[in-house]
Amino acid sequence: MKKWFIGGGIAAILIVVAIIIGTKLYASQASSDIAAPTLSTNPAGSTDASISGDWTAGSGSYAGYRVAEVLNGDDVTVVGRTEQVTGTATVTNDELTAATVEVDLASVKTDSDRRDGYFANKAIDVATYPKATFTVTKPQKLTESGTQKISGDLTIKGKTVPVVAELDIARTDAGLETAGKVDVTWQDFGIEPPNMGFVSVADAGSIEFFRKFTK
Repeated sequence: MKKWFIGGGIAAILIVVAIIIGTKLYASQASSDIAAPTLSTNPAGSTDASISGDWTAGSGSYAGYRVAEVLNGDDVTVVGRTEQVTGTATVTNDELTAATVEVDLASVKTDSDRRDGYFANKAIDVATYPKATFTVTKPQKLTESGTQKISGDLTIKGKTVPVVAELDIARTDAGLETAGKVDVTWQDFGIEPPNMGFVSVADAGSIEFFRKFTK
């Protein structure tokens, strides 16, 4: 009985150690050093080239999400991204008059296949709701510098919510760049953040984007 008790105690200790090491390893893999999207050139208005015209999102564009997790008391940042992004924008006399962007949610990836499976199948149900869409709802004069605030409708999982996108815009030799984010509360879109005891996900996060437009 004494040997069984000792052996059982050792086994229990090993299980606890394995759980601690495993969750710490998960945290180190889940934590992301991926920086928020930024422009690779100067803001709009810093060059002589006009940004007026009709634009189409092309190669080099990406979008995704950023959210905070708490894993056994450790703060973890999760970033998911995809380059499967399409969109158009119209600028007239330096005023953004129309824009629509679509993101293929099924292709959004993080550093964890398990997390990606939960996102695609349970959180979003990409088989039913494969796209997220942002549509500008009010013309916005674009200033020469600083962050632009663009009003629009964001649709995820069949639910459309009015939001404000914060973005920077730059004219480049190749076309136009935009980089920014939309702050969101997941439950506004019918998305329940998972809470599985040892890991919980914040109720709010952000949709991030970097887009390269050409005429």
